[in-house]
Amino acid sequence: MVLAIEERYMHRCLQLAWAGSGYVAPNPMVGAVLVCENRVIGEGFHRQYGMPHAEVNCIASVKDEDRHLISKSVLYVSLEPCAHYGKTPPCSELIIRHQIPQVVVGCRDPFPQVNGKGIEKMQAAGIVVIPGVLEKECQELNKRFFTCHTRHRPYIILKWAQSADGVIAEADGSAVKISNTVTDRMVHRWRSEEAAILVGTRTAMLDDPSLTTRLWPGKNPVRLVIDRDMILPRRLRLFDEKAATVVFNEQQMVKSEGDHLDRGTWFYQTKKGIGMVRQILDALCELRIQSVLVEGGAHTLQSFIDENIWDEARVITNESLMIPGGIPAPTLVNGIQTGEDHFFSDRIAYFRHASSETA
Repeated sequence: MVLAIEERYMHRCLQLAWAGSGYVAPNPMVGAVLVCENRVIGEGFHRQYGMPHAEVNCIASVKDEDRHLISKSVLYVSLEPCAHYGKTPPCSELIIRHQIPQVVVGCRDPFPQVNGKGIEKMQAAGIVVIPGVLEKECQELNKRFFTCHTRHRPYIILKWAQSADGVIAEADGSAVKISNTVTDRMVHRWRSEEAAILVGTRTAMLDDPSLTTRLWPGKNPVRLVIDRDMILPRRLRLFDEKAATVVFNEQQMVKSEGDHLDRGTWFYQTKKGIGMVRQILDALCELRIQSVLVEGGAHTLQSFIDENIWDEARVITNESLMIPGGIPAPTLVNGIQTGEDHFFSDRIAYFRHASSETA
């Protein structure tokens, strides 16, 4: 089946946008393509938070000999151009200034300062705007950004590894090597794609995880750990300052300053007698963290499931390993399996929360 020309160029926008994964949050990933008479004369994507947006990079990429064609071209962009002044000027004004006559938009931006205003501004200037091309695909690309601004919480991905008999650790809580080296690299890639990674006190103490992307090139996520009573020793690798660490506790509070957490350890005080999951999510919204990979342990994972607050789950099962009498893996509910991978003895099952099918 031959794709409509608008969809073909929007697919290219999505390809470009993905190159910003892990570097642009809390901004969305965006790709842009400028086309004149079915010839691409410019391409760009949002490369890094605080730096020029996709539309700016796209227009800047046009060669000198083609710049006279900008005012005769069609701009394809995966997300509605912004209409407000933030760290960069409004892209809608840039488009108007270059007299681009037509703009094809993948989906509207749910950010309150945009949300239709960019489209309205361009239309008011006489630009023909075609919205909603590959809308679902464009929304899926920025599911973290959309969840943050529509559900007012981070996008939650649950992940655990279990034996063939559904066990996550030894009976005393000590770690067992479950997944193989290929799957381990996949997990580190997942870490590079998310803003933060969360573990509970017991996992931090017994496993002493680094929670970095050392097996995959990419940015380390912010490390989050629940330590209600501040019992975790500072010798743990979580506190090695290779990445920022936030400790959720009931003893001490130190708020971060600026837009992003840098290296170091930060303490966020929670209230006793109030659900920890909801307090963590509220804190992460305040810290502008839009996605979290919850890696364990069983109690922490089950807490998110029981609260019915999760979006994806990735369950690794070593089909050749049995751990009799160990700690049972979490029990997932309200999940719909969407896919499966196999790496030697490891099977990875992918789930989406049932609500995402109708959200």
